[in-house]
Amino acid sequence: MNKSSSSLRSYRMAVSFKSVFNSFFQNQAAGGIVLLVCAVLAILVANIPTISHLDDIWDVEVSFSVGKFGLGMPLINWVNDALMAIFFFVVGLEIKREILVGELSSFKHAALPVFAAVGGMAVPALIYAAFNSGTPSQSGWGIPMATDIAFALGVLSLLGKRIPVGLKVFLAALAIADDLGAIIVLALFYPSHAVHVDMLAYAALVVVALVIIGRLRVRNVLAYILPGMLLWYFVYSSGIHATISGVLLALTIPSKTTINEVRFQARMEMLMKRFRKNSNAEVEVLANSEQQEIIHAVSNNVRKINPLMHRFEHALSPWVSFFIMPVFALANSGVALDSAVFSSPVQPLVPGIFFGLLVGKPLGIFIMSFIVVKLGIAKLPEGTTWVQILSLGIIAGIGFTMSIFIDGLAFSDKVLVDTGKATILMTSFCAALIGLAALRISSSKGNKGLNNNKY
Repeated sequence: MNKSSSSLRSYRMAVSFKSVFNSFFQNQAAGGIVLLVCAVLAILVANIPTISHLDDIWDVEVSFSVGKFGLGMPLINWVNDALMAIFFFVVGLEIKREILVGELSSFKHAALPVFAAVGGMAVPALIYAAFNSGTPSQSGWGIPMATDIAFALGVLSLLGKRIPVGLKVFLAALAIADDLGAIIVLALFYPSHAVHVDMLAYAALVVVALVIIGRLRVRNVLAYILPGMLLWYFVYSSGIHATISGVLLALTIPSKTTINEVRFQARMEMLMKRFRKNSNAEVEVLANSEQQEIIHAVSNNVRKINPLMHRFEHALSPWVSFFIMPVFALANSGVALDSAVFSSPVQPLVPGIFFGLLVGKPLGIFIMSFIVVKLGIAKLPEGTTWVQILSLGIIAGIGFTMSIFIDGLAFSDKVLVDTGKATILMTSFCAALIGLAALRISSSKGNKGLNNNKY
């Protein structure tokens, strides 16, 4: 009896652990939590003398060769140029999905988040330029333009049902529009080295080939992965940042199914009838040969109705959230928090980034949202107040991933790079705390009755 009870408790603990584990990794905040932990670890490594040598691993040269072809670069470059290309591929798929069927699919839906994103990029850039124009750090104007979607949505999810669903959708759409703007800025203004037109031409030919493959609705993933790798190499060699190849590849992935909805429904109903006919009403039993054939047919039809774009996004999103982004944080967040970095006189990029993200983001988002709503171009999400929009703008000031990424491209001087990283981390932390508090207060029960027109 004791042995049986012990086994039952062990089973229940295992089920409970599995449930908690699955819930964590399906939670929007989970990716942001893992990212934050890795960033803290990187900072600790950089600031503890006895283990600071661990940072040297990112400078280790990693190379491979196939016949006469070879490619080698430091490990940190593999993270920032190769792994981040996969991140941008997933971002590209998300943007494409939102444009086709999501919050950016029509002018009516897209107007508010797109205009808000434009304001949230332009005002921070102008604030940064006001502090840094004519200085060695003036090229960093793109740093405060970005919003970290993982952290922003993670912070928002901490408030749970206090937040109107429309506000969450607005932030997600705004962050995706913001990502699109950041990609354009990255491609046009932050090349990794001198541009080589011949490599761009080769990259263009690969894109044309991928478009043709997509038009033919080829379903084999290798038909896109192999040319995608070639595209990455040509873009990397061209001088345009290699991560842009991920976005270009995403745009060529088919978004349509190879079977229409009516045919899918008819086939599934027929297969389910056959399955029930061949069932012996057992809850858990090895399927007989007829049922196995039906299961295979169901699986085949599900694959046909599920666009390749969705399959890629579903398969890669967990890898991006729980591997690529944490590795990026480990490789790029390590900065020695030396008080000399912020000692007088303070370098102009510090107030540029700080006020750009913490003040420019909410102001830009609020002002542009207010203008387009008052002009009748767009309307606020249901149940949302202007105070909440302003509070949400503060949360959008969490730059982190993309800001650190652009910081590494904007400057060649290590002092500027490290100062920029330290300021981004500090400002993102402030934006998360202040934004969370502001949104909690503006979404409290006492403010539920405040309508949009009062602000």
